[in-house]
Order: sequence, then C-alpha cells, then structure tokens
Amino acid sequence: MFQHRDHLGIENGHLTIGGVDAVAMAEKFGTPLYVTDESRLRANYQRFQSAFPDADIYYAAKANYNLTILKILAQEGAGADVFSDGELFCALKAGISPDRMLFNGNSKTDAELEMAVREGVRVSVDSLDELRMLSKIAGVQGAEVEVAFRVNPDVSPKTHPKIATGLKTSKFGIPHAEVVSAYKEALALKNIKPVGIHCHIGSQILDVAPFAESARKMMELVERVNKIGVELKFVDLGGGLGVPYKPGEKAPSPSELADAILPIFEERTKSLGIAPKLILEPGRYIGADSTILLARVNTVKRAYKNFVGIDAGFNLLLRPVMYDAHHDIVVANKANQSPSDTYTVVGPICESGDVLASDRSLPKVEKGDLLAILDVGAYGFSMSSQYNGRPRCAEVLVCDGKAEIVRKRESYDDLLKNQVIPSRLKG
Repeated sequence: MFQHRDHLGIENGHLTIGGVDAVAMAEKFGTPLYVTDESRLRANYQRFQSAFPDADIYYAAKANYNLTILKILAQEGAGADVFSDGELFCALKAGISPDRMLFNGNSKTDAELEMAVREGVRVSVDSLDELRMLSKIAGVQGAEVEVAFRVNPDVSPKTHPKIATGLKTSKFGIPHAEVVSAYKEALALKNIKPVGIHCHIGSQILDVAPFAESARKMMELVERVNKIGVELKFVDLGGGLGVPYKPGEKAPSPSELADAILPIFEERTKSLGIAPKLILEPGRYIGADSTILLARVNTVKRAYKNFVGIDAGFNLLLRPVMYDAHHDIVVANKANQSPSDTYTVVGPICESGDVLASDRSLPKVEKGDLLAILDVGAYGFSMSSQYNGRPRCAEVLVCDGKAEIVRKRESYDDLLKNQVIPSRLKG
C-alpha cells in the first residue's frame, strides 16, 4: 500500500492514476512509461496561484519542459523561468508570452543572449561579464533589454548540497554585497534597462524559514537599489518549495510559504512607496506528484539482497543516484496487497550505482510484475539520457479517463540521429 494521494487509486487490485488503470497503460504503450495526470498538474498550479493571487507564477521549465506540459500551464496563466535557449524555444512554442519569461543561468552563451534580446525576453544577469556582453549584443540589434540581477543572498536552504543554490560558495548569482555596484554599472550602460531583482536559494526545501530570511535580505537590497534610482518592476524570489517524497514527510504548503514571505514583501514595498510585481518560480511543487514511471520487472535475484531488476534505470530517473532521493514504489498489479518481503530495486544500467530504491517493503515481487515509481514529474524525464544505448521511453498524458501519447518512444534510429560517419570510413 502507498501513502494516500488524491489522484492515485486502486481498482481491481491495480494502481490507477487519474482514474486510468496503470497496468492497462503499460500493456498498451509498453514500458518503461512516464504517465502524467493533467488534472493534478492543473490543480497544483491553481493551488500555488491561489496562495499568491497578486503574484506572477513563472513555472521552472527545467523541471519538465515537455511541450504538452508547458501548453497546459500556459493555459493556466503561467509564465516561465528558462535556463537555456532550448527551454526558451519550447516555452515560446507552447505559447508563453516573452514578456512573461525570465532567462536565468550562470553561464549563458552569446548566442543565448542574442536569442533573448531578439525575442524580447528579460534576462537575469549573473555576472558583470554577462552584463557588458548583453549591452553590446543589444546595441548591435538596436534594442533595449530589460534585466534583473541574480543575487547570491548567502542563505542556507537546509537541503541537499547539490541543489542548494543560494549559499555563499554557490556558482550562481552576484554576491549580495556587490549587487548595488552592479546596478550602478547597469544604469550607465547603453541598451540596458535594470527593472528587476532575482534570487533562488535552492530546491526541495521543507522549511519556510530560509525563504523568509531570503525575502528579508532581498527587500533590504530593494531599498538600496531604489535609492540609486532603479525603478523595479519586479522582485523574483525564485522557487524551491519542497514536496513530501517520503512516507510521513511534511512539506509546507504554498499558503504557508505565502504567510512567511508576503508580509515581508508587502511591508517593505509599502514603506518604500513602490509597487513591484512579485514573481515566484515553482517547478517541483507543480509537477512532481502529477507523474509516475511504470517499469516492468525483468528479474528477481536473491543475492546479498533481494534485487528486483526493472527496465528503467538512472537513464530515465537520475534523482535517486544523483541526490539519494527517495521515491515511493508500488507494485502496480498488486496494489492492494500487503508487503511480504524487503527488496532493493535496481535498473539495467552498467553502473553499480544504478539503484532506484533500497530495502523497500513490498508485496511478493515476481518477474513480469509492474512497478510504479511515484512523484517523478519534476526532474524525471527532463534529466534522462541515452546512456548504454537505451532509447528514451514514451510519455503519456491522462485526462478525463483517457491516455494519450505526448512523447513517442525513441527508436534505435534516434540513437544515431545527427551522427555523421566520415566518408573515408564508409564502404
């Protein structure tokens, strides 16, 4: 049995998502298979927007930039936080307006900056080198580009070190003590218009206190920047709100996040007599629990542990290997059965670290069973690869009791796509 989720259920012993039988989908579309519940995705976004009714919500496209996902969120009114030219391209294709995007990133190429200027997208500037190059690029295009500076606020988010982005030692952002000087330079440059301020302290944060600390530091900077004549249109406090991956784990709600940061934001803006728009960048909260990954059991082996080998590994779900992340696992064709043994679930990748779950209590697992890995809608498929020459799996969207393909399964030909054999080696 699994921790209750409103959009997951059990019918005839089978796991369902959005009312659709997971076993039937695996048989129809094959495995491995990502399955997303559209209603859950929309509900998560609406819950976040309701907690911040006067803010703009910029979905963090890096969490899952599937075009269908982006289109759904565009319909809900989301903007986008993009981290590459590819994410920007997808967000534009999905119909998200350029004036509701922020191009983020610590090491943007000149080509990416050219694209941002050409498309009229605001840029979150991460260094003075980038600021100066952006001025030159905008000048060549005869354009004025609106910018924010990404601040490194030196705030510990109490999360995994690899997803802590606001520490003093992080590669992201300009040190908060140097930010005012950066704005002064921006004011003096041609083709640059500073209009915002931006930070992001990390991901999978389960305590609102670091968000409040970050908001206080940022609003102190807002006051200092305002004094030198910068008219801020927006204050972007980033994303990072965590979700409860583990059984019994507690995560703050969007409303609790709002209670922590809105009073700080509203008090300081009111005292300064300014009215910048608040922007937030949720990704994980919106997408994570909307999606499951279905995988077929290839083998059960009793060795040092009871190993369950499935047809999905870290080529399709990197988080457990990269972050020691926990994802609940359900035997989808035995969803109503009680645990009978302890198993370690591993993938087919030629790496000892390809372990998706260790020592889990599950019903008796046998070859041919179907496992469902839960809460994979954020940083799941978007971090996938073709390692070991494995074509990536399909993605399916569930809506109103029906399942539709939203990304086709890759073929062997896709492994060779864009490869070119020199003519001297042919024949």
